[in-house]
Amino acid sequence: MLDLDPGEYGLYVWTAYGLSAAGLAWLAASSLAFARRWRRRAESLETRAAGEDGEGGRP
Repeated sequence: MLDLDPGEYGLYVWTAYGLSAAGLAWLAASSLAFARRWRRRAESLETRAAGEDGEGGRP
């Protein structure tokens, strides 16, 4: 059986669980946002490099 009753320390235990979950969610969201920015920047640089090489269709 799973015993989720922390007794008299419940306020502290559940607050710590909540803060930990919020911190992990923030780290995951931050990492995904950074990855999206990095990917857009890399694609932008690749497009610019292709344009400078004459493959981009610019005169």
